[in-house]
Amino acid sequence: MQEKIVEILIYLIGELRKNVPVTDIDLTVLSQRGYSTSEISTAFNWLFEKVSDGENIVTDIAPSSPHSHRVLHDAERMVITSEAYGYLIQLRELRLISDMDIEVIIDRIMMSGYVTVDVEEMKSVTATYLAETDDSFNGGSRTMLNSKDTIN
Repeated sequence: MQEKIVEILIYLIGELRKNVPVTDIDLTVLSQRGYSTSEISTAFNWLFEKVSDGENIVTDIAPSSPHSHRVLHDAERMVITSEAYGYLIQLRELRLISDMDIEVIIDRIMMSGYVTVDVEEMKSVTATYLAETDDSFNGGSRTMLNSKDTIN
């Protein structure tokens, strides 16, 4: 379920960066993609909590700000596909994860003995990591709504 919440967050932040007001984001697109009301609500609540905590995850990073990209070691490139690493970069650019989070995720992959990590596996590893480090993703958190609850 956490993977779906991350996918919803990617969609929501993408829409917000296009200057679409929160009230104008088309949630039927998410429903048509198979996301439940509970998953959509959890993603909205996670986003709201981050903004309430003062994090500015919706604004673009200034082009002049120093920002480096981590280069994978040869051994890491043998395990992590370029698409999977691109997914991590996308999450970082959306400010869903930090540079340190990328390090931890890559370390977990390398220490876990994976032969190959593709995008789907990277989504799973990343979502699990986010669920461990952020209570908003956990099913029993205070931001999880019941299946009949709605966002107004």
